[in-house]
Amino acid sequence: MDAIYTAVATANGREGRAVSSDGLLDLPLAHPQALGGNGQGTNPEQLFAAGYAACFASAMGVIARQEKIDISEASVTAEVSIGKDAADGGFGLAVVMRAEFPDHLQGEAGRVLLEKTHAFCPYSKATRGNIAVDLVVE
Repeated sequence: MDAIYTAVATANGREGRAVSSDGLLDLPLAHPQALGGNGQGTNPEQLFAAGYAACFASAMGVIARQEKIDISEASVTAEVSIGKDAADGGFGLAVVMRAEFPDHLQGEAGRVLLEKTHAFCPYSKATRGNIAVDLVVE
């Protein structure tokens, strides 16, 4: 791969800060309440969900333009779950990608668009074979 852009961020754990090299991202981090934390900051799962949803929506825009499909009323929500990984006793992730589509993309048309987007999206490529990703049309 020939890099076009490289994002750089530094963090010091789930109870610290995440800061991008340009300073535009500067967030307090905290364990979510579900993991025993106080929830007074964002967490890696939220950051991953935001990045994946944004990337997936942009990738869907590329596919839609190529196929002359109007997705101006579409939105993408990523749900990133963390839980115990039975294989090694550590933690693992799972993702549900929910696309809210207008009427003309309900059913098979929406499903096909989601599958093509999932094959094209850089985040989907990076997670393929590592994280279960379910695609849902709404």
